[in-house]
Amino acid sequence: MDKLKLTSSEIGTLWGEYVNGTMTDVVIRYMFSIIEDESIKNIFEDAIKTFEKQKKQIVTFMENEGFPVPIGFTESDLNKGAERLFTDIFCLTYLHIMTLHSMLGHTTALGVSVRKDLRDFYDSCDNDGKKMYHQTIELLLEKGNFQRDPLFYPAVNPEIISSQDFTDGLFGKGRRLSAPEIISISFNLKKSIMAKTLSIGFSQVTQTKEVRKFLEHSEKTADEQIQSLSDIMHSDNLPIPKSWETEVTTSTDSPFSDKLMLYHIGFLFQAAQSYHGAGLASAMRTDLVKTYESAILKNLMVTKKWFNLMVQNKWLEQPPLAPNRKEIAKEK
Repeated sequence: MDKLKLTSSEIGTLWGEYVNGTMTDVVIRYMFSIIEDESIKNIFEDAIKTFEKQKKQIVTFMENEGFPVPIGFTESDLNKGAERLFTDIFCLTYLHIMTLHSMLGHTTALGVSVRKDLRDFYDSCDNDGKKMYHQTIELLLEKGNFQRDPLFYPAVNPEIISSQDFTDGLFGKGRRLSAPEIISISFNLKKSIMAKTLSIGFSQVTQTKEVRKFLEHSEKTADEQIQSLSDIMHSDNLPIPKSWETEVTTSTDSPFSDKLMLYHIGFLFQAAQSYHGAGLASAMRTDLVKTYESAILKNLMVTKKWFNLMVQNKWLEQPPLAPNRKEIAKEK
């Protein structure tokens, strides 16, 4: 089985793992350099070593198949010695959120992998991710900085939906939020809060006017989505995750290249589309449906601006493409 050629899906996941992984690795290396709390620093050291191991294996897979290794992000995207832009606790929260992203990515990659060596690789990546997930949560809980999702009080007996009003969440006539709906709301809130915070930090330090304008737009878009979902939670007297804006310092000294910062925000908004889509699929209240539909449309507008800006600056790397049969035929 290991002699099988890698499929387009398998190459595609390896390519994505490399580009997104090297992006996160640069950020984590910077955070490792500024963190003062030894317990947090130790986890970041583990994260750096873990990706270094994974990166070597990805390179081996691609080179053995004759595919060029992506450029991704390198030391040239890291400005060593830059002033502190984030607090220690935000760095830990960042690692936790990006670990969640990587776990979902590994699961997707495993789901399209056929070759045993590749399946074994993603199994090990998943195990690494789960270990990091446990470590970050335990430390966030220990430091009192992990906000759990809202608690419910148990009903006496199971209940059956008996009215079509169950779907009406407008004008205060509808029922309270269900547990499955809160899963997606909390997940989307946490991701949007992270996108907003990074947009604020990156907009402070970018040296490019156009990039700053985009980051201010992405911050505003993320904030609108946070407010919309928060209003729905507040209407049921439910708490929302804390914001992290105050964990960004006043530094204007950029730790990263504009290319990395712009790509990172684009990555978060593209990932958010799948989370909003999952929220839409689980929503059974009309106000939630409208909120997710609006968020998806606005995210598409953000990613369109992002794509144009990345291409304009020649920062967007092209993934492997299917062969152009018409062009091949013309060459004969």
